[in-house]
Amino acid sequence: MRIDIITVLPELLKSPFEASILKRAIEKNLVEVHFHNLRDYSLGNYKQVDDYQFGGGAGMVLMVEPIDKCISKLKKEREYDDVIYMTPDGDTLNQGISNEVSLKKNLIILCGHYKGVDQRVRDLFITREISIGDYVLSGGELAAAVLCDSIIRLLPGVLNDETSALTDSFQDNLLAPPVYTRPSDYKGLKVPEILLSGDFPKIEKWREEQAMERTTKLRPDLLK
Repeated sequence: MRIDIITVLPELLKSPFEASILKRAIEKNLVEVHFHNLRDYSLGNYKQVDDYQFGGGAGMVLMVEPIDKCISKLKKEREYDDVIYMTPDGDTLNQGISNEVSLKKNLIILCGHYKGVDQRVRDLFITREISIGDYVLSGGELAAAVLCDSIIRLLPGVLNDETSALTDSFQDNLLAPPVYTRPSDYKGLKVPEILLSGDFPKIEKWREEQAMERTTKLRPDLLK
């Protein structure tokens, strides 16, 4: 997989990809992540990428021309499965979307900033709009990092145990069951005996029951 991220703040984005699972995935050549500074495609000597919105109102808007130049350059080099715009009014990211996007080969992710992007960017180039929640951030960089983490960890070979992702919360519209590790007794709080029994069919049944119970209690909306 190759991911090209367009941003006005590449330095804000880089650190999540320099540690942990994301770093390992890049080092194993399971994914390529490239950052493109929108100001490299800017207008004039002042590297302008934003302007006031027509009709008045607070907030600056990212201009169409620099974004057009960047996306057009990338598209001349390869075909892209999706051009994703991170925006609060997009489809709310969930595990199903992450699963779907993780199957793509080449992605462009555009990070919004200020008041957003010129609507013509969305009309001309964007194939998918994704939000990470009903709130507003200063820009789309952190949202892009969240999206990337959620899809890269699903790529074959990224996790040491590839079955781990299959038992995550939301994979089957259920929350994950509780998990325990050593010691088996901590200050009187004991690990459920079933998990120490070695009877794996019964353990699996217990986990399924716990997942259903937790989902019913904490996220009943997932069961609808």
